[in-house]
Amino acid sequence: MDQINELRNLINGTDNIVFFGGAGVSTESGIPDFRSQDGLYAQKYKYPPEQIVSHTFYTQRPEEFFAFYKDKMLAPDAEPNAAHRKLAEWEALGKCRAVITQNIDGLHQKAGSKKVLELHGSVLRNTCEKCGKSFDVQYIIDYDGVPCCDDCKGRVKPDVVLYEEGLDSNIISESIEYIRNADVLIIGGTSLVVYPAAGLIDYYRGHKLVVINKSPTPRDKQADLLVQGPIGEIFSQL
Repeated sequence: MDQINELRNLINGTDNIVFFGGAGVSTESGIPDFRSQDGLYAQKYKYPPEQIVSHTFYTQRPEEFFAFYKDKMLAPDAEPNAAHRKLAEWEALGKCRAVITQNIDGLHQKAGSKKVLELHGSVLRNTCEKCGKSFDVQYIIDYDGVPCCDDCKGRVKPDVVLYEEGLDSNIISESIEYIRNADVLIIGGTSLVVYPAAGLIDYYRGHKLVVINKSPTPRDKQADLLVQGPIGEIFSQL
């Protein structure tokens, strides 16, 4: 396949790749995305999922928030797929400088990637809102109802960016720096409709923009190389 060969040549010819990914990177690991035909937004709940994962809903209806969160947003048994593993391999070879992800599942780190910038946080980190004590994801899974601190009884909040909450400014700044200085920028498994994250692509200054996604994105016309298909399947051929 010509596109695969072209992508392989791009990868072989650089030591400065930055990867920007979204939910499509993890769907091949069995984690549902939000916007596809089978995604969370297409499923029926008492409230729309985008309302449930908002700061207001979390604050006002914590029982229902955590019921949905534990049922639909945690996948502790999920394993990295070929896309996660290939990115970790490239980093180990000194090729991939950073992975910038909109995902909250921690699978890039599980695959071995060290430089991972998590725009929307991580389900693996959880913090007591009252005393600041940290808890792992298993604590949230095992807790019956709204998780509370075992020390001060304050509510334990997952370190995920909910609707109505701002992104971490330090992570945004670092992501911009990596994107701005990248030789090859690979966008993979994202519909590029979630802002402000999707806007970070505007900082890329190079001419080796690769877009890999199953469905069309707003950046397809700007791509120097466009590959359509599941990213794990594509990366497994490299």
